[in-house]
Amino acid sequence: MSEAVKAGQRPYRRVMPQVELADRLEHVKAMDRPIRALTKFLREKLPAGPVRDVLHGVFFGHPIHPVLAQASLGMLASASVVDAVDGDPRAARALLAAGIGSALPTAAAGWTDWSMLHREQQRVGFVHAAANVTALALYSGSLVLRLRGHERYGRALSYAGFTVAGLGAYLGGHMAYRQAAGPNHAESVAHLVPLGWHDLCRLRDLPDGRPVSRSLGYIDLFVLREGEEVWVLADRCSHLAGPLHQGKVTEEQGELCVVCPWHGSTFNVEDGSVVHGPATARQPAFESRVRADGLVQVRPIT
Repeated sequence: MSEAVKAGQRPYRRVMPQVELADRLEHVKAMDRPIRALTKFLREKLPAGPVRDVLHGVFFGHPIHPVLAQASLGMLASASVVDAVDGDPRAARALLAAGIGSALPTAAAGWTDWSMLHREQQRVGFVHAAANVTALALYSGSLVLRLRGHERYGRALSYAGFTVAGLGAYLGGHMAYRQAAGPNHAESVAHLVPLGWHDLCRLRDLPDGRPVSRSLGYIDLFVLREGEEVWVLADRCSHLAGPLHQGKVTEEQGELCVVCPWHGSTFNVEDGSVVHGPATARQPAFESRVRADGLVQVRPIT
């Protein structure tokens, strides 16, 4: 035992200030009132449908906001590089204009994703967005000053925008890598379940028409029976691990689907494909069969 612990003192831990700041932001409840209002507004103005699916990146296979953000920030940061090497002012202005122009679709995708996150993630995301709005204002001011012939002051605002955008980018990384906002939360079961068929349960033990949760080893499964048909998916939603067996079973374009009870992601129960976001990753699905003795067996669809 260290001397500090023996003396009743807290042991020294090396924590970088930006990490501590981001961790503390997760618990700042003072932001909750505007967050609730903005979340309600965004969900009402962007109901489930094709527009929201595009902004989530369903067609892309993963969230589209990070890709757009990299492109936008890359162009804006490149303008600062051009300034630093005393490059062509026209190139810097073109990069600023392109970066500012791409900020609108980037922000639209980001706010759409943000509206479907947990509160702790939203608190960090709220500050992330505020930093990005501030950076965009600085870059916009920089472009205006340059167009009016004030190149020196325009460069100064551009450098300030780059600094603030760096803070926003760090918080975005905190959300993605520390808070797991965006990655697939459904276990990839193909490498966890051995090849071949596995006994799951008796058909008579499954309620007809109502999804339930069953376990295959340590993997939780969503199981839906209708008559002699059985559909099986990984139970934890790929968006933020919501329990699919508590969701609503519905039909979309004649296909049987399940809607996640947490944020409304909709999956085809046959193959786990995404019908509506915010989820963008397919839900792991299992092939099923019922033996003559009524035993349901499953194997993962790879």
